[in-house]
Amino acid sequence: MPMTDFIALLALVTAMSFTPGPNTTLAASLGANGGWRAAWRFCLGVPVGWVLLMLACSAGVGALLDAHPALRGALKLGGLAYLVWLAWRLAGSARLSEADPQRLQVGFWQGAMLQAVNIKAWLAALLVVAGWVAPGPLAERLLVVTPVMAVYAFASNATYAVVGAVLRPWLAQGKRLLWFNRGMALVLLATALWMLKA
Repeated sequence: MPMTDFIALLALVTAMSFTPGPNTTLAASLGANGGWRAAWRFCLGVPVGWVLLMLACSAGVGALLDAHPALRGALKLGGLAYLVWLAWRLAGSARLSEADPQRLQVGFWQGAMLQAVNIKAWLAALLVVAGWVAPGPLAERLLVVTPVMAVYAFASNATYAVVGAVLRPWLAQGKRLLWFNRGMALVLLATALWMLKA
């Protein structure tokens, strides 16, 4: 891959990975409610799911979804339902014990599976595959792009989780955690609304 393409990939991936979305919102929420130890499994699951999504797009799944609007619609509705459910569970959590990862049921597998219904992840995967993998040779490009995407997916979510964990002692006072969780729930709902229009 030419160096100019690689630098452009890094710029795109930085913007995509570190802007708020379902993954980073959940990572921050898990860090704030359960600490880093509660969030790290989710943070590991996201890059695994994202890489699998990118490989699926490289194999033509994105074209399949484009050719079958009903399938794309079902995927979108599944993503919307999952985000609304997570927002509802999070919005009512006023104490640290109410929003632990076991109660929210968010861990490694949920982090990986969330990518399958995350419209932002699909758009990013399709963009990366079209711009950086498809020009080929496919195997060579995937060997460059895959580790970059995995590292950035982990780093962005881990950063948000650490910020949430650092805020944890401050959020434990009064009703701060309730308002933080409601704010994160609103971000998830805003993402769901954005997905509805996408």
